[in-house]
Amino acid sequence: MSLQTNHRWTFVPRFRKDAFGWRSQPAILRIREALSEIKKTARKNPLLGAMGTVLFLEKISAAIANVDGSSGAIGAEVNAAVDVLVPIIAGAPADEALRGKWLDRLWQAVESDDYSYIDQLPDRWGDCALLQKRRRSGPTRSLTSDSRCDLSSLTMGRGKIGA
Repeated sequence: MSLQTNHRWTFVPRFRKDAFGWRSQPAILRIREALSEIKKTARKNPLLGAMGTVLFLEKISAAIANVDGSSGAIGAEVNAAVDVLVPIIAGAPADEALRGKWLDRLWQAVESDDYSYIDQLPDRWGDCALLQKRRRSGPTRSLTSDSRCDLSSLTMGRGKIGA
């Protein structure tokens, strides 16, 4: 599976900072379009789909920062998007170095998310980091969120379990 670095994503220019003003419907429409584009690409090239996923998650919070979230619709749409996109990252046949770069970029996106739109992403951190290892080694016991974070940190060389 090749990694195309020159791929032009249609959704990227649409997700600039404060792209949607206060209206939620245009933002929801663009999120759905971006998901469709990412899923279609991921079916053909899982690595490229995962790269699009990371890019989307990096851009989404700043793009919808001023959208009126009082109805809960935009938050629900972003949560649904995270649920769809995490398996794309998890299923991509990436080596540990590339996966580590993705995780660093995702962590930076979570830290810079002032509006808590992608807050659920750290709860899925272990899915992003460990699914490939589980596929190679067979079934494992169920992991809690805390043990997933410890294990993903250890897997990526960022810490020790229990330290």
